[in-house]
Amino acid sequence: MTSYVLKTLWRHRTRTLLTLTGAAVAMFVFCFVGSVQQGLHRLTTGADADRSLIVFQESRFCPTSSRLPEDYARRIKDVPGVREVMPIQVWTNNCRASLDIVVFNGADPDQIRRTRPIELTSGDWQTFSSRRDAAIVGRNVARRRGLKTGDQFSIGEISVQVTGIFESTVPAEENLIYTSLAFLQYTRGLDAAGLVTQHEVLLTDDADPDRVAAEIDAELRSGSVATRTRRKGAFQANTLSDLVDLIGFAHWLGYACVALVLSLVATTTVMSVQDRIKEYAVLQTIGVRPMRALRLVLAESTLLCVLGGSGGTLLALAVLGAGGFAIGAEGATISFQPSLGLAINGILVSLVVGLAAGITPAVQAASVPIVAALRQT
Repeated sequence: MTSYVLKTLWRHRTRTLLTLTGAAVAMFVFCFVGSVQQGLHRLTTGADADRSLIVFQESRFCPTSSRLPEDYARRIKDVPGVREVMPIQVWTNNCRASLDIVVFNGADPDQIRRTRPIELTSGDWQTFSSRRDAAIVGRNVARRRGLKTGDQFSIGEISVQVTGIFESTVPAEENLIYTSLAFLQYTRGLDAAGLVTQHEVLLTDDADPDRVAAEIDAELRSGSVATRTRRKGAFQANTLSDLVDLIGFAHWLGYACVALVLSLVATTTVMSVQDRIKEYAVLQTIGVRPMRALRLVLAESTLLCVLGGSGGTLLALAVLGAGGFAIGAEGATISFQPSLGLAINGILVSLVVGLAAGITPAVQAASVPIVAALRQT
């Protein structure tokens, strides 16, 4: 059966190649959309998103507009359920949605090392801690910008010495650049001495995040700047609200790609069956049962879809892995990351669509009226 299906596809090699290419392109787009959705899901869910809080200035959005006193950290630390507070100064080159956003997070180097799920792949922590203008760069940023340990990197008012490259189990972390808090506070033009963008609050295991968030805002209500405290995942989802809507729309684009593959493969298979109606009648006269003819056509459509879809899926994973792409806004980033789940999903969708596309032409081939088909010229 395999050799017959392969010969059938090779018989119309131009049509087969065009169908494979169309399926590959559609699944390439489908996987790209899927990677964005997975990146958003990873950013807004999980232990880190649910068990830590972000204290931000009330009614502010872009990091450059939020200015909280650094000494709020002492008052926050006294709230029951708070394990640790990390003041963070955020600087970004673009508060609008961008595919090449650069985000600096300035914090205490010891706290960064202790609380962040990152591991240096080059450089060392001691150099990062000892130099005021030192920075450790996420792997994706380093890849996009062509940075390596020892380079000088400048953007806007910021100029840093790259003292390390890191990777992380949290993909969004790999789109950040970490510096010391003092460096960003006292960089010329930022005017942030004694101020921070936000306070990140790590909770004890038994703390109720919503209760602690309410108590923090109540504690700071008498301060010079009003605050709004939320879970980290909710804060990031709100920060990226415009992108969340756009990604939600892109979800339908993924479905459209699946429908395109279904239509393309089904059309090709129908044309193939109609070209060989007499051939299927001859097969039945020599003893090929209808169910076997049905399986032949299903195998043809499935093979077309799986080969094209798998090619598009693998190409998408390769591009995602090499590109280190991310989209962000207002200091939060969504990382486009390849994953085993994405690969399996792409191949399974190709398989299911291939079977669905072949059902109608397969039934047509299995129910060919022998006499009428043989009379066709």
